[in-house]
Amino acid sequence: MHMTRGSFHLHLISDSTGETVSAVARAAMAQFEGAQPIEHNWVLVRTRRQIDKVLDAIRDHPGVVLYTLVEPELRAVLEERCRELSLPCVAVLDRVMEVLSATLGAEIGHSPGRQHALDEDYYRRIEAMQFVLDHDDGQALDEIERADVILVGVSRTSKTPTCIYLANRGIKAANVPFVSHDSFPEAEIARAGPLVVGLTTNAERLLQIRHSRMEAMREDRPSDYVDPDAVRAEIAQARRLFARKGWPVIDVSRRSIEETSAAILELFRNRREAG
Repeated sequence: MHMTRGSFHLHLISDSTGETVSAVARAAMAQFEGAQPIEHNWVLVRTRRQIDKVLDAIRDHPGVVLYTLVEPELRAVLEERCRELSLPCVAVLDRVMEVLSATLGAEIGHSPGRQHALDEDYYRRIEAMQFVLDHDDGQALDEIERADVILVGVSRTSKTPTCIYLANRGIKAANVPFVSHDSFPEAEIARAGPLVVGLTTNAERLLQIRHSRMEAMREDRPSDYVDPDAVRAEIAQARRLFARKGWPVIDVSRRSIEETSAAILELFRNRREAG
């Protein structure tokens, strides 16, 4: 089967939530500039009737098939039908599980969605997510000492989405905006004790993001919010605060949320091990 480099059908099939196969697909597609997958997401596929429905769609819209199915019968049906249609069909976790099985000397389990089981880790992530929602944008400072991590930065430095990503890793993250030295709750954060990380960015990038935000949301903001000189001064003030307090600083100008979060998690682990 030959497909052009542009648009093509991409079938992502999972017997669970589909997060894993989607993440693998996104990571792989990032390496192919100009490729435009038309995604067909099939989740919670656990019965023969469901897989037959998926196969009908694959026949009607042939393309690449990526899957995470653990039930042998469903895997066999899917792979056989894709062979008949001459379509690529890839089990994205097979090689990883084979290596782990050989290393651990253990059989591979066949429980769909096991990673989403309602175990202690699951409830820890739910608790962390609730904490993030309760402590977003400087809220509930009177109990901020319960945080694992506090993110500080000027407006539009990705504080909230980074906190949400950290919550999915079980980290209780709060964020506090920096507007000026006069309004920043330095005393409350000084009493807290958790790891505090400063987020910064370059002025040009921040101005672009703020202008886009105002246009999209039709917001009416003070003129200083998008004034170049005021924005540069705001960033400089925040950086001086970070330096004076000795907080680690991450420049998010060219970082994705995932990259910023990975750096914060490394700081958190190092601090916990040192403490």
